[in-house]
Amino acid sequence: MQANAIKTDKYFEPIEISKHLENVEYILMAAPAPTHFKDTPIHFTIFLNTSEELPQDVQAAILDKFLDENKIKKPAELMSKLMPVGFSQSLQDTPMPLLLVKPEDQRSIPYAVMHVMDFLADSDNYNEAKIESLTGWSYSYN
Repeated sequence: MQANAIKTDKYFEPIEISKHLENVEYILMAAPAPTHFKDTPIHFTIFLNTSEELPQDVQAAILDKFLDENKIKKPAELMSKLMPVGFSQSLQDTPMPLLLVKPEDQRSIPYAVMHVMDFLADSDNYNEAKIESLTGWSYSYN
């Protein structure tokens, strides 16, 4: 079975991003990791709805909470810092967060700065990403 790419209908403008993020606590995204990462087959991204620099101990506590609540094990390749995040509307129910790593994407796609935790790991709770190679995300609201 071949999974199709998610087709973007439009990118949110800054005012739309701001309105969209009202009452959002965080967004959790799970996607298949590159195949050579056998022990950590899922690429997780946690988008925290804050543009504040978080102290290391707070970052560690947040990560530990996510790992515990979602039964995520073997985290590796952790990146935790402020990053530009765009949002795209597609046929999905909720807008997809886009971590904008490339400078050309940052120049061409409107974004908000959010604290992002990005890592590889394993979990039996995310078989859509692990086994079916699908990408999904969920929003948590205040």
